[in-house]
Amino acid sequence: MMNRQADCDSSSMRQKLKADLHRVADRMNLTLSRFDNDSACLLGQFAEIRAEIKQIEVLASSFYLDCYLSPFTEKFAELTSSVQHLSDRRYGALIVIEREVPLESIIHSGVAVDARVTHALLESLFIPGAPLHDGAVLIRGNQIVSAGNVLPLSQAEVHERKIGTRHRAALGLSELTDAVVLVVSEETGQASFAVDGDLHPINVVEILS
Repeated sequence: MMNRQADCDSSSMRQKLKADLHRVADRMNLTLSRFDNDSACLLGQFAEIRAEIKQIEVLASSFYLDCYLSPFTEKFAELTSSVQHLSDRRYGALIVIEREVPLESIIHSGVAVDARVTHALLESLFIPGAPLHDGAVLIRGNQIVSAGNVLPLSQAEVHERKIGTRHRAALGLSELTDAVVLVVSEETGQASFAVDGDLHPINVVEILS
């Protein structure tokens, strides 16, 4: 039986995240110290700080994704490897990891798979043109339960912009349950995950390194 408590305290990614936050804090303090100098234009520094914060957000999302999933599946490495390969190929994907809340009554069930999670099987389900590639894969523990599932769609707008159906489905399920939903955009290849009604970008290269 898997441990339901995530142990992230010893993560090397946590240490890197802490170091990056300190670096940005130092840069902001330096910018603040220069603020009284009327001849200094700080706009360039603001842009650099904004870019660094965005990078830290991606790293933090990757770190917390590990924390969210590790207590519920031993196949985290397989999942992140699959997402990386799908992202590289720009294959759209939607992968649901069930946690405490059962999902059978919330999603429209697709085709039963009942197989161990492997990156090869996961990737094959999302090959463009494959019968089940447009639906969501449901994972419970270390098993792929089903594929081609239909998820409830969110009605919310994200950052005042329209989002695609896959992302809206990921958000919709995360608004109703504690599930973590991995998404890969077929337009950009960007990988994200939805949890608690929010969407976060991830960098699986950081997770795998």
